[in-house]
Amino acid sequence: MNTTQNLCKTLLKNPSSIKSKSQAKQLHARILRTNPPSPHLHSTILSIYCNLNLLHDSLLIFNSLPSPQTTLAWKSMIRCYTFHGLFLDSLSFFTRMLASGKFPDHNVFPSVLKSCALMKNSRLGESVHGCIIRLGMDFDLYTCNALMNMYSKFWSLEEGGGRIHEPGEIGKCSNTCKLEENVAGVDRNGNLDPMSNITSDKHSKKEKESYYVGSLRKVFEMMPERDIVSWNTVIAGNAQNGMHEEALMMVREMGKADLRPDSFTLSSVLPIFAEYANLLNGKEIHGYAIRNGYDSDVFIASSLIDMYAKCTRVDDSWCVQNGMFDEGLKFFRQMLMIAKIKPNHVSFSSIMPACAHLTTLRLGKQLHGYIIRSRFDDNLFIASSLVDMYAKCGNIRTARWIFDRMEQHDMVSWTAMIMGYALHGHANEAISLFQQMEARGVKPNYVAFVAVLTACSHAGLADEAWKYFTSMSQDYLIVPGIEHYAAMADLFGRVGRLKEAFEFISNMNIKPTGSVWSTLLSACRVHKNLELAEKVYQNLFTVDPENVGAHVLLSNVYSAAGRWKDAQKLRIAMRDKGLKKKPACSWIEIKNKVHAFVAGDESHPDYDRINDALKVLLEQMEREGYVPDTNEVLHDVDEHQKRYLLCSHSERLAITFGIISTAAGTAIRVTKNLRVCVDCHTATKFISKIVGREIVVRDNSRFHHFRDGRCSCGDFW
Repeated sequence: MNTTQNLCKTLLKNPSSIKSKSQAKQLHARILRTNPPSPHLHSTILSIYCNLNLLHDSLLIFNSLPSPQTTLAWKSMIRCYTFHGLFLDSLSFFTRMLASGKFPDHNVFPSVLKSCALMKNSRLGESVHGCIIRLGMDFDLYTCNALMNMYSKFWSLEEGGGRIHEPGEIGKCSNTCKLEENVAGVDRNGNLDPMSNITSDKHSKKEKESYYVGSLRKVFEMMPERDIVSWNTVIAGNAQNGMHEEALMMVREMGKADLRPDSFTLSSVLPIFAEYANLLNGKEIHGYAIRNGYDSDVFIASSLIDMYAKCTRVDDSWCVQNGMFDEGLKFFRQMLMIAKIKPNHVSFSSIMPACAHLTTLRLGKQLHGYIIRSRFDDNLFIASSLVDMYAKCGNIRTARWIFDRMEQHDMVSWTAMIMGYALHGHANEAISLFQQMEARGVKPNYVAFVAVLTACSHAGLADEAWKYFTSMSQDYLIVPGIEHYAAMADLFGRVGRLKEAFEFISNMNIKPTGSVWSTLLSACRVHKNLELAEKVYQNLFTVDPENVGAHVLLSNVYSAAGRWKDAQKLRIAMRDKGLKKKPACSWIEIKNKVHAFVAGDESHPDYDRINDALKVLLEQMEREGYVPDTNEVLHDVDEHQKRYLLCSHSERLAITFGIISTAAGTAIRVTKNLRVCVDCHTATKFISKIVGREIVVRDNSRFHHFRDGRCSCGDFW
């Protein structure tokens, strides 16, 4: 026997080693030349073609086989037809196999049951189940797993309102009908099950659901052996059909059976935590996935994106501080780059808030381009997310352009656009849009009133704000919440009506929080009202004694009034309590990299260039009439040192770095975690005029658009 014949024998003994059509063709040709016709050899070649899902070649060989065909030939064709979605042909071959006297084994029934499930034909599925029982295959692991999967799909169809078809609705097939007539509704004892015609209209949806749930559980409970697939099928069935407690209970039971959850288990239970916004348990699953190497799995990544996105809707600010948006973006990148999976509209609408909260306009634009190429730009939810993203990333014009192109608007899109205008200081546009929304019969909700009150606050429109504040309860029966009270208190403080603001907060229908009192304390600092500041501080300290901002604000009020000893006492008290002031930080994105700066920061690799550019800018600004406002420096130092401290504020470092790192005319976009000081605001107006660029600064409350020596806020912020 030569080497070629030995190789052929080896390959025939291990058909799965053939990985391509050309290899299969070569082996087939070699066998035809060197071996006499043999049903066994041809059946093996047929199985190889079927393993490669080569339906046409498989059918040619099958039709050339002498009758009766081998069991291997039948089951190979049944599997291949099912793979190609030709379910009726698969079932036809199954009945022909039975008619020829060949008995199916555990390799046949999974494909047949899958065909029944995907044809949504429950009566035929029950018929096959009866056949399985009669042939004694109901104890086989693979067959039982396929049975449970089928009943789980029927259950999902009923739960989701899908229609389960009668056999005649799908197509005519006498053999499948005969099969149904012969074995429909046979139970373990060969008796007719009274619920066998479960698709009949006489049974309610609830009865049908109960029947499929019972069938799935009965198969599971009677299995002599269960593997991870068995458990996963039941867990997924419960999870997908809203039986969340049962799904989680089965996960615990699986652990008791010494089986560890795999990626499929995790992707089944993560949506449960997403639905209930259970971030703690979701993060535990995430940790388990990382420890066991499942975090790169595409289904796990998709489920984690959805879970983090839904959990962030409960408390956006909390999640941003804890890095949840970074996690979402990380998994979204994995889905695109590693798993090569195309995101759907849900993925996009879930990930866009991450760009909005992290103010990553570059990434947001890239996603927008992907959305357009994927033709999702007309999706209402995605369009609303894009409006929100562009507004929060500083590009209000593009946000409005997308808003105007939307064929219809929901409450989310209206609110996103109104809040966008509010954050950018365009109060009149925000109010006009709110009125348009009302005129079109859209009833404003809780968040919409927060948006319009914020717009009024940023523009100092006290009378307009009061009108909307009273309207929400009188006209729309919306009970004011802490956000509405905070917006009103902030407005009274901005316009200098400090006493009125104090009385408003004191008479609130709900207990004021530390954040509400903080807005008034900040206003006292701006308007240099030391007496009221001390009074507000006492109220704030009562409700929130650990509020670092309160200590800092009052300390600044004392410093501005020249009461350095009182300011020092507060600083010492903060140190003794372990309270630390949040350092001012500004960041800018240059060439796909985020650069962060703190006040007086000399650690940046380009600090020398930044410092030289700052000196040049300062000389040009002073020639234009800039005079540093050293009153903003609340340190007991000389004037020269005060001027130096002003020039080293974090936003100035970031802006200067942006100027020297980008081409002339490029807009500079900087984000700061605290309020922009008065002197930096003045300096940035001068810089915008000198360099001829738009400079967009987002501080902790709003956007400032500097252009040609002016700011969009009108010096009111």
